[in-house]
Amino acid sequence: MPLLSKEQIQSFLHTEFPQTTVIVESLNEKGATVRQTINDQHLRPGGTVSGPVLMAVADVAMYVALLGEIGIVPLAVTTNLSINFLRKPAADSDIVAHCQLLKVGKRLAVGEVSLFSEGQADPVAHVVCTYAIPSV
Repeated sequence: MPLLSKEQIQSFLHTEFPQTTVIVESLNEKGATVRQTINDQHLRPGGTVSGPVLMAVADVAMYVALLGEIGIVPLAVTTNLSINFLRKPAADSDIVAHCQLLKVGKRLAVGEVSLFSEGQADPVAHVVCTYAIPSV
């Protein structure tokens, strides 16, 4: 059971990261689902969602899943993010990211994120991400 509700995490993100437009869809045991509504600002030449947008959504999904597990720790930071782009995302669909935490230790957390164009069964990208957790 997550320590925080999706509403608590969304409120934290809105306050601390007002530039983000990612929506927390759900939190579960060691995981989270987030959504990014896609508009023209998110597209690159060729009519596809840009790689940096996909990386940012994956990073937020990992952060949300981690905060759900350990509570609000603002200074938990990304130390590694490895992404494989699998197929072209739809330019007219939201990006939905599902994160599952694989290991949460005292200092590091590792998670896996699958990103999808909404309504499609196959992922558009796969991410493995590591976060450093500061001592509190």
